[in-house]
Amino acid sequence: MDLTLYSASWCRDCREAKRFLAKHNIPFNEIDIEEVPGAADAVVANVGKRAIPQFVIDGKWVQPYKPGQGFLHDEMAELFGVSE
Repeated sequence: MDLTLYSASWCRDCREAKRFLAKHNIPFNEIDIEEVPGAADAVVANVGKRAIPQFVIDGKWVQPYKPGQGFLHDEMAELFGVSE
């Protein structure tokens, strides 16, 4: 599986996404939208808004959180086949 995480250092849900991935030993590449030129534009182009965190799993964009609810632990555990 090829996993990329679009994130930013100030983003609480992004930090939670990274903790989840680390807890389950899921390797990923991280792209900070504040530091990588064009990264924020890629997020907007693919999801229609500047919303992070975003996972890109084998080319498919997945939003691992819901506004007001935070990181979707149960849904992501099911997606990745891990126990939460």
